[in-house]
Amino acid sequence: MNTQLFDQATISYDNKDYRGALRAYTACLQDTSTPFALGEIGLIYHRIGNCLVKLKNPAEAIQAYAQAAADPAYSAKGALQNNIGMAYASLRDYENAVKHFEKAVEDPAYETPYKAYMGLGNAELKLGRSAEAGVAFREAALDEGNPDPAKALLNLGICFMALDRPADAIASYQSALQFDMTPDTSNRLNASMGQAFAANAQMDEAVEAFESAIADGTYILSDSASVDYQRALNAVAQSRALETAGDMSGLDVSATGDGLYETENDPFFYDEQYDPSAEQSVYFGAYQGNEDKFFEASEEEIVQMSKGLAKKDRKRRNIGLKFLVVIIVLIILLLGAAVFGYFQGYGWPTQQAVAEQLFADPENAYDNVFVDTLSKENVESMMNSVVQDNNITVDGVNRTMTESVVYATATAPQGAKVTYKIDMVRDMIGWKVMSVELYFPSMAS
Repeated sequence: MNTQLFDQATISYDNKDYRGALRAYTACLQDTSTPFALGEIGLIYHRIGNCLVKLKNPAEAIQAYAQAAADPAYSAKGALQNNIGMAYASLRDYENAVKHFEKAVEDPAYETPYKAYMGLGNAELKLGRSAEAGVAFREAALDEGNPDPAKALLNLGICFMALDRPADAIASYQSALQFDMTPDTSNRLNASMGQAFAANAQMDEAVEAFESAIADGTYILSDSASVDYQRALNAVAQSRALETAGDMSGLDVSATGDGLYETENDPFFYDEQYDPSAEQSVYFGAYQGNEDKFFEASEEEIVQMSKGLAKKDRKRRNIGLKFLVVIIVLIILLLGAAVFGYFQGYGWPTQQAVAEQLFADPENAYDNVFVDTLSKENVESMMNSVVQDNNITVDGVNRTMTESVVYATATAPQGAKVTYKIDMVRDMIGWKVMSVELYFPSMAS
C-alpha cells in the first residue's frame, strides 16, 4: 500500500481531523500503484470504520468494519467485533451488539477482551438482563489486562442490587476498594455501597459509607442514595434512642399528660353553638294565639318588637348577599387550592402523563416532552437506554414546586423490567423532562 498516504491519514486521525483522515485512508485504499501486503486492506477498512465512528456515522462504520473482517489475512478480528458491537449499541440495537461482543471475546488472539466484556455487560443491562450483565462485568473484572477493574466491580455491584442481592453487591464493592481509582469513582463506589448496606439492613455501615462518599464535598448523592442515607440516619438514631430509653420524661407531652393539640380551644375544631336566648326574650309569646297582644303592648314593647321584625327582614334581604359571599369564598378557596397544588409540585399535564408520553413515543420525545434548552444530541444520548412501552408503571413521584423526579418501570420487548429515573422541571403549569437514566434502587422494603 501507499505508506505515505497511510501515514498522512494516521497523523490527521491523531490530530482529531477525522474527515481529513477518512479522505486519506480512502485515497490509500484506492491507490493501486503499490501492491497491498497481506492484511493491509483489512487494516485500512478498520481505520476507515474508526473515522466514521468519530464522525458519528455508526451505520457506515459497521459496513467498513465488515469489509475489514472479510479480509482473511487481517488478524484483529476480536477488536473488529468489539467495534461493531459498540456501533450497534450506539444505534440502540442491543441484540446485535451482544452478538458481536460475544464474538469478540471468543477470539483467543484478542488482547483486550475486558473492553468487549464491559460493552457486553452494558448492552445486557439495556436489555434488562441483569444476571447476564453481571456475568460479563465479572469477566471484565477478572481480566488481568484490565487497567481499571474497579469500574467493572462497581457495575457488578449494580447488577447484584438489581437482582435483590445486596450482600453480594457489598462484597463486589469491597473488592473494588483494593484498587486505585479516581476520587470521583471512589465517592461513587462509597455511595453505591451505602445503598447496598441500607438494603441489607446494615444501617451503621450504610451511614459510614454515605459519609465517606460526601466527605470531600465534591460528590452529591443521587435522589435514591439521599433517601437511603436519610433512612439509615433515622434508623441509627432510633436504635441509639432505644438503647438509652428507661425514663419517659423526655417525651414531648404537656405537664398534665394531655395531647399537644387541645382541639377544644382550636377554632378549626371547636364547633361554637349559636345562643338564641337574646332573641327569645323578644319574640317569645308575641303572636301565640293572642293577636291583641300587639295592640295592648306598651310603646317600649312595640319598639322592641319592631326592632326584632326589622332584624328578621334584614336577614331575609341578606340571604342573596350571603349567597354571593359564599360563591366568592368558594372561588377564593379553589384558587388557593390551585396555588397550593402548584407550590406542592402539581400541574397539568401531570408528571405521570409526561412520563407515559415519553415511553409511548420515544422517537418524538425531543419535540414533545424534553426541555427546549437540551440539544438533540443530548436527548438522543439519553434516549439510548429508553425502551418503548405504552403501559409503564410509575413507581413514585418526588415533587417540589419547580422540580420533580419520577421513578418508572418499563417492560423491554423480551419481557424484562427496566426501571428509570426521570428528572423534570416546571414548564408553565405542566412539566418537561430534563434527564432520563437507568435507576437501580435499594430493594429494602
